[in-house]
Order: sequence, then structure tokens, then C-alpha cells
Amino acid sequence: MIKIILDAMGGDNAPQATVEGATIALERDKDLYLILTGRQNEIEAELKKYKYDKTRLEIVDCPDVIDMNDIPTEAVKRKQSSLIAAYWMLKKQDDICGLVTAGSTGATIVGGQLILGRIRGIKRPALCPALPNSRGGVTLLVDCGANAECKPVMLCQFALLGSAYAQVAFGAKNPKVGLLNNGTEEHKGDTLRQETYKIMSEMKDINFVGNVEGRDITIGECDVVVSDGFSGNVALKSIEGCGKLVLGIMKKELSSSFSTKLGYLFIRKAIKRMRAQLDFDKVGGALLLGLKKPVIKSHGTSKPITIANSIANAASIYRGNLIGSVEKLLESADLDSFAVDND
Repeated sequence: MIKIILDAMGGDNAPQATVEGATIALERDKDLYLILTGRQNEIEAELKKYKYDKTRLEIVDCPDVIDMNDIPTEAVKRKQSSLIAAYWMLKKQDDICGLVTAGSTGATIVGGQLILGRIRGIKRPALCPALPNSRGGVTLLVDCGANAECKPVMLCQFALLGSAYAQVAFGAKNPKVGLLNNGTEEHKGDTLRQETYKIMSEMKDINFVGNVEGRDITIGECDVVVSDGFSGNVALKSIEGCGKLVLGIMKKELSSSFSTKLGYLFIRKAIKRMRAQLDFDKVGGALLLGLKKPVIKSHGTSKPITIANSIANAASIYRGNLIGSVEKLLESADLDSFAVDND
């Protein structure tokens, strides 16, 4: 039985979306056991709406909730919240395999480092969403917001983490790794990008293909795109916004006249397939790569299906032994030999 903790109070739509997502996940995976942390009365009230296997779900009562206005470091230390309770259980109980939350991103990152801890040798964890691409698969973006300022060694570790994740969770063989930059030429970019390029070019444990531009994240050939958290977050939000813009314009134009409505009848199956390919909810949230156990950070506005998919992703990562794969890559990579700044 695979045990996953769900922060049932995390997110804008909690506990409605989180509880429904939990029941969907239990129905899909009969080898799954869920622990929901949060306000017990509210969770139980939501659970009454659904049929589920009661022998594979338990509730841990927590009075507090971390909201978006809380300072992450203070909230982690002072509040008896659903997220922090989940982290302490994840740390102390070996049989718990992962955590899913749609709560505060800052508190999730801080709690991951201060409570759960990083994989030995990892400098900083990185948020890594799986974005749909033009090839019908996904491209991993590492990092999308956990680390606004980075050093070359951190980006090189992000490359190793992303490569391992692509192999374990998505079956990529010898995944192609690109460095997000303002041009594909070797000399492009600031000092950070130029130094990182040189090191990555010498790394034998990744399939580094050079610099890539923002458009290449979704239409290029890379399986993993490495970035600092500031640039990665801007790229991610731009991609999400562009997707919503295109779908919004398409919906407006197809309903603008009788002829376009008639035409829609002939192409609706193609549009349905297109929407499915562009669906950001398929994988769920972003994995916080580099921690000792899988932690999935879902979007604050996550729907029940997003929560269910995040739970499934956490279980899949555990089954694929991502943490063990990362540890092996770190041992063989020996980044210290490249004389990078390890502070």
C-alpha cells in the first residue's frame, strides 16, 4: 500500500476540491492509502458527498491554515497548520511516500527545506512543472519559482534532477537538456548562463544540447529546460497566459456568427483533441525536486481532477524510485571536479 499525505486545506478551493480529488484518486488506484490533514469537521462534511473506501483514508485534525498573506518562515515555525503537520508526518514516518498540497508555495518550499530536508548534496530544491509540448509529450521546466537567484552549481544540479525525473516519471530515454537563455549561441546570456553552459558541456551524466529560447520550451526538442526560478516563473506564466488567450479567442470567434457555429460542428472533435493536448491538469502540480521524498505543489486554483492527478504523480514517482536515481546521478556527476562555487 502506497501512503500519500494530502494537505486538505491547501488552495483556494479547499476542502471541496481537495476532498473530491482524494476520492477520485482512491477510485483510480486500489493500492493507494491517503492521509488528509486539516480541519476534521470540514473534511468529514465534504466526504459525506462521496462514496469511497473508508479503510484507505484517514484524517489528521489540524486547527490552522497557512494563507497567502502569511510570511512563509514565520508560518512554518508558529502555525499548527495542515501543511506543517503533513511535513512532520512525512519526515518521521518511513511508510509515508509523498505529499501533495495546493497551498502556499513559499511555505511549501520553506517547509520542505527546514522540516523534510534535501537529498544529500543538493544545494536547493527546484519547482518542476511538466508542460505539454508540440510533440504530444511534456517538457520539464526546472526551476519555475523556488530560487530567484542561482549559481552555476545549482543549475547543473537542476539538470541532473530534471533528467532523472524525465526518465523515472515519463519514460524519456537519454532526455535532452537545454539551458534557457536569450539566444541559442554559446556566447549568449549573462555571466551565470555563460559559466553554466561551459560546465554543462563537460557533464557526462546529462544529454546537454545547448541553449534554448523561451519558445523552445513547448515547441522544441528538449525534454528538460533548465532555468533560474525568476526567469522560469516568467516563462511559465507567459506560456499559461498564451494558452488561455488562444483558447479564449477561438471560443469567441467560433461563436460569433451562425456560419462559425455551423463550422464548429465539423471541427469540434479536433478542437477537443487540441484542448486535451494543452491540458495543464493532466500531470497535476509541479514536483519540488531535490527533497528526500516526493512533494507535489499544485496550483492554488486546482480543480479536483488536478488534485487527483497530483496524487497519482506522487505515487508514480515513489514507484519509480526517483530519489534513488538522483542520488546515483549525483555520485557519478562529481560537480566539484568542475571547480564551481559550492557555497
